[in-house]
Amino acid sequence: MKKCCSLLYLIIAAAAIGMAQQEKPIGVFDSGTGGLTVLQAMLTLDSFSNTTGLPGGDGIPDFSGEVYQYLADQANMPYGNYSSVNKVDLLREHIIKNMSFFLGTLYETQTGNTWKKHTKPSVKMIVIACNTATAYALGEIKDFVNAKDNDIPVVGVINAGVKAAMEYQKDHPGTIGIFATAGTVASKGYPNAIKKAAKQMTIPEPSIVSQGCVGLAESIDRDWSYFSDTLTTTRASYKGPSLKNKQLPINPSLLPVYNFNAEKNKLLCEFDTSGNCLEMQLNDPANYVRYHLITMLETMKQQQYAAPLNTLLLACTHYPYLRDTIDVVLKELYDRTTEGKYRYRDVLASHVELIDPAVETAKEAYVEMRKRNLQRTDSAASADAFFISVPNTSLKEMRLQPDGWFTYDYKYGRKAGAKKEYVKHVPFDTKNVSRETYRRFSVILPDVFERLKMCVKGMDAAP
Repeated sequence: MKKCCSLLYLIIAAAAIGMAQQEKPIGVFDSGTGGLTVLQAMLTLDSFSNTTGLPGGDGIPDFSGEVYQYLADQANMPYGNYSSVNKVDLLREHIIKNMSFFLGTLYETQTGNTWKKHTKPSVKMIVIACNTATAYALGEIKDFVNAKDNDIPVVGVINAGVKAAMEYQKDHPGTIGIFATAGTVASKGYPNAIKKAAKQMTIPEPSIVSQGCVGLAESIDRDWSYFSDTLTTTRASYKGPSLKNKQLPINPSLLPVYNFNAEKNKLLCEFDTSGNCLEMQLNDPANYVRYHLITMLETMKQQQYAAPLNTLLLACTHYPYLRDTIDVVLKELYDRTTEGKYRYRDVLASHVELIDPAVETAKEAYVEMRKRNLQRTDSAASADAFFISVPNTSLKEMRLQPDGWFTYDYKYGRKAGAKKEYVKHVPFDTKNVSRETYRRFSVILPDVFERLKMCVKGMDAAP
């Protein structure tokens, strides 16, 4: 009898643990706020039956009832630059520390110089809504998470995006453009996945062109080294494309083609006494789009691509924020003439399919959730949480910019294995995420914005 009671207790206890796991939030991770585009896709996805889990929408959001923990590693971004300074080991270390936060039960807040700890639930699934993190650390993430709890699935963005691009290529063969961070491009994660997918689908391997869009994601997240809305003149600390940047040169002969917007300090120039432009720096996300799209097409012209660009993978979760801008610029460039001749029509299709991996990532996450019976069953209201990493001001060695974030040299000058707590994980507020950014969310990510309004103290309800 005692043995039966013990067995019954174990069965009940195991069921309770399983139920607790189901009720936990889903973790969504990115180096910045770009991953919120994936969360928006998850909130609006209706591609499956909520009753059976089988493909086919039923008019009810697939993740209905789920709650989320979002984490932006803003203090350590942009992730795309770590490979260029040979610090991929440091990047992986940052990523694993963020995974540890998801699996842990603590976060912090700061008042003056004092940090206070608070409790939070751990997550039941992790969605890596960051292309660079997926490219460089997906295997390490899965190993780390499985060592802690092998019932927590991990989903990345690269394979999801490639799947959508290849489905289009199957009926519309052409060149696939990979619009990504420099780090994602350097990883070769997308070309390798595209080649593998072509082989599996038994279709010809498409031609590929990659563009490492240094400064684009950073300007969207208002990184000081690439963008500042308070600037009126050029500066030495700028790291993006410019007339003087040999790695990212603005070509003076292409200025009519770039067609940069110079209004309201979106383009910063330095002139000599004769009015000659000595330096030019981008200070607007749309200008970064123009620079990188034209650089990509000029590469295709120089290398004489036979198939025109007809598919563009937005291979950074920040880029869908500028989807309309990218589409408008591509159409403009299709009609661009130089000396009476179309400049890009030999390498650019009249229609370019823009691939946002967010929806495919959301689908993959739903399948993984159902496969492990992790869908939430408790209908009671529960809170989402939005966290961001900020500099740990208790660490005296750190160096900060005027905007309160790490200096570029300190950020990329650190070494892996130092066992230092460089950042703290705190809730979103109106200081660590600007009001202008929230205004952008309200327009582009309305479902995410509604949830943010419930979480962020002091944010205007109607920006």
